[in-house]
Amino acid sequence: MSRWIQEGDNVDITNERKKGTFDTERMSAWIHGGPEVLKRRREILSFVKSIDDFKDPVPTEFMSREERILNNARKVVAMTDNTDQIDGSDFFGEGMYYQALTMGRDLHAMSLHYVMFIPTLQDTQSSGQTDDEQLDEWLTKAISRAVVGTYAQTELGHGTNLSKLETTATYDSATEEFVLNSPTITAAKWWPGGLGKSSNYAVVVAQLYTKGECKGPHPFIVQLRDDETHMPLKGIRLGDIGPKLGINGNDNGFLLFDKVRIPRRALLMRYAKVKPDGTYVAPAHSKLGYGTMVFVRSIMIKDQSTQLAAAATIATRYASVRRQGEISPGKGEVQIIDYQTQQFRVFPQMARAFAFMAAATEIRDLYMTVTEQLTHGNTELLAELHVLSSGLKSIVSWDTAQGIEQCRLACGGHGYSQASGFPEIYGYAVGGCTYEGENLVMLLQVARFLMRAAEGVRKGTAKLADIGAYIGKTGSKTSRLTTHHHYTDADLVADLEHAARKQVFRAYDRLKKAQQHLSPEDAWNSVSVELAKASRWHVRVYLVKNFLNKVALAPQDLKFVLTDVARLYAYDIITSSIGAFLEDGYMSSNQMNEVKEGIYECLAKIRPNAVALVDSWDYDDKELKSVLGRRDGNVYPALLEWAQNSQLNRSDVLPSHTKYLGPMMKDARSKL
Repeated sequence: MSRWIQEGDNVDITNERKKGTFDTERMSAWIHGGPEVLKRRREILSFVKSIDDFKDPVPTEFMSREERILNNARKVVAMTDNTDQIDGSDFFGEGMYYQALTMGRDLHAMSLHYVMFIPTLQDTQSSGQTDDEQLDEWLTKAISRAVVGTYAQTELGHGTNLSKLETTATYDSATEEFVLNSPTITAAKWWPGGLGKSSNYAVVVAQLYTKGECKGPHPFIVQLRDDETHMPLKGIRLGDIGPKLGINGNDNGFLLFDKVRIPRRALLMRYAKVKPDGTYVAPAHSKLGYGTMVFVRSIMIKDQSTQLAAAATIATRYASVRRQGEISPGKGEVQIIDYQTQQFRVFPQMARAFAFMAAATEIRDLYMTVTEQLTHGNTELLAELHVLSSGLKSIVSWDTAQGIEQCRLACGGHGYSQASGFPEIYGYAVGGCTYEGENLVMLLQVARFLMRAAEGVRKGTAKLADIGAYIGKTGSKTSRLTTHHHYTDADLVADLEHAARKQVFRAYDRLKKAQQHLSPEDAWNSVSVELAKASRWHVRVYLVKNFLNKVALAPQDLKFVLTDVARLYAYDIITSSIGAFLEDGYMSSNQMNEVKEGIYECLAKIRPNAVALVDSWDYDDKELKSVLGRRDGNVYPALLEWAQNSQLNRSDVLPSHTKYLGPMMKDARSKL
């Protein structure tokens, strides 16, 4: 019997679990990287559940913002007091899982301390910026929590466009100090997590000026608050930026400097340096300073896939216990998961989550490879990692946000309640579309790589990495698809590569034409929509190829159901862009109809395995945080119990009635 089935569970969800045609436990092990990893997840879960300090006094949906920040601070101290329970070197795995179980879908006072501040200091990451002396001075303080740091880069007036940041750090050789200044309101640092009220140190990115020349943005470590009183230091103005769409347990902040002096060695000098006399020493590679952003984008891809998987789990389980309407009159109401329209709405989101998780594993491995190479001065893969992480960050975060909303809609009115978990999931995940690089800007960065590749192909000088090799292929003039039953992985990928290649060269040709009468900048802007389209196709080709490759290596007893999921993901991409395949006669309408038939067949084949598939992600109710998606399927009693936590239910008669509504009705009655 499945470990997911227990006495007292909803009958419908129990029956769904019994329908599964594969071993859920083996699928969970495959998803998470093996039986030992799965075992460790459950050990961490058991530990978190055993600690009272990790428990919320009431559901967080019923807390005020001040209560959430206080509650999160309490939990993060308890969480970091117990880091011996996890492998600290495995942030992608055990670290992220431990934090998700403890903090839920919220950030906390030390989120950026661990995700950006410490990685910026460390020499074991490609993101590390300190030299050996600075590492010795700061890393122990940060790891021991003697200081709490954040990462202050984004400004009120500039986010993605780092070259135009306005905060300045001007070197004074007479005192061997930098003078930090915010010359305008728009130079205010804005958004860094924990900056408002919690952090007392920050890595601040500012324009470095020395000997009268601007050397561009550089990172500095800066004390913001007194170590004892926690009051802001002289010349520093900072605070909280107010409530947001989500993650309101975190004090995102603003920061302005008024001619604040910091020592020369506050400049992080692993790559770029300023000597005592003000001489600037440039880094050996111009992109080495981008490591922190790439690191964060890499972990974002996993985090986003996890949120979409949670949404798909909730929608699938709820659709299994919700009965509404009759398909055949007189035969009783059916589970809404039996409606093909419901499957068509939810199952593609499930498929996306699987595809994104597969990509997250790949990007993690590539990041680790680049990290190792950089320790030996090898920057060969850094550009590829930057392009891939930028493109995946954009596509995955956008598709995740859209997918969460589809899952919410699939749950009807109850999906609108915070009890569902969807408002919190969406509020948490959708921020990924804009932080760490606005998505369209990221796509245009990918497009620069694609245009260089296209130029190389046209000139016969291209040396394309595997991810871009399709750009140099000739390809077939028509699709080899006959029926969806005989549609091989190779043919499917070839069709997607055709659409991507065509869009890359469409954008390239338009760009070259525009450059004949416009400046390079204006020409680029005039074709930016086509460039973004090319980048989307490029990334989606990668996602499909990577997912199919992962499935091809899966154990035989899991491969059949994973193939259905992978095919649904690929078919959904094709049918969502019909024009790209029909416009030049590459596909006929009959071939496109075959792809559509493939979708319907995938939906039907996934249907009996749907609950087992989402169970395979191994979400515990503590992590899922959803009344609608609870493991036992007993949704309706749980909804009523959840509602009792409302502050409005603390009394039967509210002041709103006593003060306003009651007198109004009494006065109206007296006049009848």
